Amino acid sequence: MLIDSHTIAREIHEEVKKTIDSLKYLPRKPCLAAVLATKHPASQTYVARKVKACHEVGIESKVFHIEPTSTKELLNFIDTLNNDPSIDGILIQLPLPPHIKLLDVLMHVDPSKDVDGFHPLNAGKVLLQDPSAFYPCTPLGIKVLLERKSIDVYGKHVVIIGRSNLVGKPLATILMQDAPGCNASVTVTHNKTRNLQEITKTADILVVAIGKPLYIGPDMIKDGAVVVDVGINKIEDASKKSGYRIVGDVDFDAVRKKCSAITPVPGGVGPMTIAMLLKNTLKSYLLHNNIHNIHE
Repeated sequence: MLIDSHTIAREIHEEVKKTIDSLKYLPRKPCLAAVLATKHPASQTYVARKVKACHEVGIESKVFHIEPTSTKELLNFIDTLNNDPSIDGILIQLPLPPHIKLLDVLMHVDPSKDVDGFHPLNAGKVLLQDPSAFYPCTPLGIKVLLERKSIDVYGKHVVIIGRSNLVGKPLATILMQDAPGCNASVTVTHNKTRNLQEITKTADILVVAIGKPLYIGPDMIKDGAVVVDVGINKIEDASKKSGYRIVGDVDFDAVRKKCSAITPVPGGVGPMTIAMLLKNTLKSYLLHNNIHNIHE
């Protein structure tokens, strides 16, 4: 089975739009502020996609292009967004310029507007299963994608390759929770793991987020496993007009026949990340308006 998230992401977009439409009696719409601190073309493309998705569901968006000379300058700008009551969510598009201290920036965003779920307070809330937490968009998107494709993780062995703060660590925290769509036994592996192949071949569900193109082949997967590929990599391809093609961390063509289900790249996890950003922005809007009894 091919796990293409476009259909599910569209369903979530419609759910968010329906909720926003039902709240037209409120004086303003939800609003997401995106901060672009570089002229990196890929970052500009990602922000444009998020802005487009916001527009489609009725979320206002504001994009701020700045090139801070120091971390303090960026923090001062974030303060203006933190203090603006018309803004529900703040998105700091990564990566930041190398001279900017990432952790300082992520910690400076108001946790109640941290729709990316990167602030340490939200990370702690996720660990404690606090319902007010903003869950990181990509890990949450993976969890929701598996749920909506009726792939049960209850009691299953999930192996995650990659221990980043953006995907690996929060995803492990989410899937091991005692909650619907969770209750997995999770093993987190990384570039220092010994006998990696022996571990990945025990996975009922394998999630790969290591940033190495085509790294996972059929010899690393057991028959019938579910494979979720989070990787986005460019490799040279003279047959393409651009001179390259986008591939994941998994060798899709070699692996797909051995899997019971697999996500493609592109089109697998990416649309779910944006869908979760919309849901988090709506959640922030509801909380800022003291609305707690509506289904998101």
